[in-house]
Amino acid sequence: MVRPKINRTISSNPNIVYFKPKGQPMSELEEVTLKMDEYESIKLKDFNEFDQTKCAEKMQISQPTFNRILNQARKKISDAIINGKAIRIEKGDKKWKILISLF
Repeated sequence: MVRPKINRTISSNPNIVYFKPKGQPMSELEEVTLKMDEYESIKLKDFNEFDQTKCAEKMQISQPTFNRILNQARKKISDAIINGKAIRIEKGDKKWKILISLF
């Protein structure tokens, strides 16, 4: 039996949810979708430069789970950059525990 996913704590929704290569028509682009927890992992680790233990604590998940989410996010972003794909950040119907705070 698969263990149910626990809610991850996300500090805020992104202001911009779509990025695409300049000069490419939308009809010609493939797209990668970054989940909210992947977005949050990139923000905490790469933008805020927290260590993985602190990032995991902020998201209220284990450090190995955080590492898996971060690796998935980095793979998707590198695929988009290298292969000229658009990046869409998922928002909406997922049940995320949103924590509005200043880190």
